[in-house]
Amino acid sequence: MNLSDVFCGHEPSLPYRPIGELLAAYRNRDPEKAAIVDLDQQESINFGALDRAVADIALHLKSLGIGKGDRVLLLSEGCLEQLLLWLGTWRVGAIVCPFNIELNAQHLVSLARVLGPKLTLVHKEVDEATLMGDMAGPRIRFGSFNPRSPDPSDEFFTTMLRNGDATALAERNEAADLSSMFCTSGTTSRPKIVVYDHAGSWLCGLSTIDLIGLREDDRILEYRSFSWASAQMSSLMPFLQKGLTLCIAKRFSHSRFFEWIQRHGITSSAGVPTVVNMLLNSPLGTTAADIPTLRLMTCSTAPLTTSQWKRFEEMYGITLLQAYGMSEAGWICCNRHNSRKIGWVGQPALHQEFQIVDASGAPCPPGVEGEVTAGGPQVAIGYLQDDGSIDPIRGTRVKTGDLAVMDADGFVRVTGRTKDIIIRGGVNISAQEIDEVLLAHARVTEAAAVGVPDPIHGEEVVCYISLKPGEKIDGEGILAYCRTRLPLPKVPKHVVVVSELPKSDRGKVLRDQLRADWCRRMEAGKGAHHENSVEEN
Repeated sequence: MNLSDVFCGHEPSLPYRPIGELLAAYRNRDPEKAAIVDLDQQESINFGALDRAVADIALHLKSLGIGKGDRVLLLSEGCLEQLLLWLGTWRVGAIVCPFNIELNAQHLVSLARVLGPKLTLVHKEVDEATLMGDMAGPRIRFGSFNPRSPDPSDEFFTTMLRNGDATALAERNEAADLSSMFCTSGTTSRPKIVVYDHAGSWLCGLSTIDLIGLREDDRILEYRSFSWASAQMSSLMPFLQKGLTLCIAKRFSHSRFFEWIQRHGITSSAGVPTVVNMLLNSPLGTTAADIPTLRLMTCSTAPLTTSQWKRFEEMYGITLLQAYGMSEAGWICCNRHNSRKIGWVGQPALHQEFQIVDASGAPCPPGVEGEVTAGGPQVAIGYLQDDGSIDPIRGTRVKTGDLAVMDADGFVRVTGRTKDIIIRGGVNISAQEIDEVLLAHARVTEAAAVGVPDPIHGEEVVCYISLKPGEKIDGEGILAYCRTRLPLPKVPKHVVVVSELPKSDRGKVLRDQLRADWCRRMEAGKGAHHENSVEEN
């Protein structure tokens, strides 16, 4: 297939190259340079060894019957071995399926059955019996790759021949080949399986390089799960495209974060609003002078308020770049290293065919709110259906469910979710607008407004908040604060103070759970029966 057709007329700023060519090029260019650094295990691999390791893994997978187009289910938290197996899977032309091990067992078993993997690779620390049940199919447990530390629980690396004949690997992962199948962030229902090809993954990585201004001498930090699209497109793909150094951890560590940056010379770090909040609420006394290598942090996967953004930059002197994307569409909008606007999610991503549309599907002019839609070659191929077919996405307009407005300079501000619009007496109220007002309060650390059933107005506004450590607050004070900053119809009628808001594993507040909690309170007689009341929990 013609590459121009694969990329739908978009011209990649870096020409597409399969994994074998990329790793061979970096082996020749920088054989001693650190490629992947596992911060938890304190293990690393350089580009000279990486090319050899990935070839050996691919040869072993081939000996196990894995070939072009086969699906390999990979169950692991972030570690060096996970990424080595990932790259080896691509090297042999197969499809990597990194399902999130934090999904509940019922979902994982049913999703795995739909996937029908030819092989499942399970990290030794994963509770295989709970996650996989009695699902049929070959499984291999893996442990440490390091040959100097033989791992008795390992069934993959200890049986793998090393320094094999890489010329036996004739397969190439072409741009049009399927690259990965992973899950959307499931909350109350079973997640969907998203299908990507290498062309889409490649363009997502180029969008990241564009927003951060990444160079081959960069050292990036990633502590999010590689089962998330955001970690794949903001860390894994740029690592492969530039041959830079990728430092990984299983999860964020509040106590070790700045130590990682100092010790490993990190130049760019991933971020999410939850991490920003943790660093704001428990300052570590670190300033930009203490971490001179760090140019910036990205922030994505959930909304970041203007007040959070400004406070973080003032406290730490670290530049934040808010970006906005979704599993099915890759990056949608990004603030760039050389062009940003605080409080906005930036301008459309490099290879995104972006539109804000009205209810009829017509494009909205600047300054007019509408729903964000995405399109183009970095959008996913489709969803894997229960019958094994792929429901196509690419070639259609992806409706994100997000409301937004674009200014005259092309910057986009997400104003809320279509499903999070509260309709009170015929008046549309943005839950996000109320959230931002509450989050600007000096004592509030988390806040979410929801619409709950009301016999008179149809819906009424209730807000849930949590407080900063050691803070106390008078509920009436919160409501009085809101009255000075919101029109009366938008002022919450009830406030519920909780220790923590329920969130998905990606840090998104689960408003459906808050609505359900309110209904339970009503049924139990715990709810407020007069206006401007406060509930505590």
